Amino acid sequence: MVIAVASCKSIKNIGAKDNSTAKSSKSSTRTRSGSGKFIDGIEVTPGSVVTSKHATSSSLTGKKGKLYQPEDDVPASGMNIEEAQWLQLKFAIILDASVEKLTNMALLRSLDEWWGTRYCLGGNTQNCVDCSGFTLAVMRDVYGVSVPRTAQEQYDKSARVDMEDLREGDYVFFHTSGRSISHVGIYLFNNKFVHASTSNGVMVSDLNDKYWQPKYRGGGRVTRK
Repeated sequence: MVIAVASCKSIKNIGAKDNSTAKSSKSSTRTRSGSGKFIDGIEVTPGSVVTSKHATSSSLTGKKGKLYQPEDDVPASGMNIEEAQWLQLKFAIILDASVEKLTNMALLRSLDEWWGTRYCLGGNTQNCVDCSGFTLAVMRDVYGVSVPRTAQEQYDKSARVDMEDLREGDYVFFHTSGRSISHVGIYLFNNKFVHASTSNGVMVSDLNDKYWQPKYRGGGRVTRK
């Protein structure tokens, strides 16, 4: 069951317009590294991509309309080449980024493990998690950084970063309720950020979305190992 909490709202689907005030009728379905359908018309299993008749972005299609396949020499510590390729392709589609830019395999694996985890206030596990519990886990597991528990504390303890200077792994902070900072996510690429939303759990949204843009309060950066 999805818990609607004002401090952590979200868009409904990847690539769709923000609809944070709408109630979700179903719990999010988590996508794992075995196989799964994560975008309408695109099914991915390790080492393969199957497209339907739905159109795909021109930046992701090559000749004959086939999705770009990463090369076989992708470095991926602790991962086999097939898993690395699949994760790169999956998140290249989600982030509208070139596969070559997605080199942080620890981050991609973490996103895949958390993907679709449902939201619950105060949660900090892959059974359910809130926004700051999720960012705490990513900072700890991917970047080796210990950070405070709440969104406001994470804001207070991080250095301010202008939007044009945001880079992968930075915080993005929002004001969605009566408190100063009530929502937090992790910046990825192309104005995209990952966060734990109340409506769809862990997902990717866009900073330029009409819901998130007016609520944005700035970026934050912590020293990483």
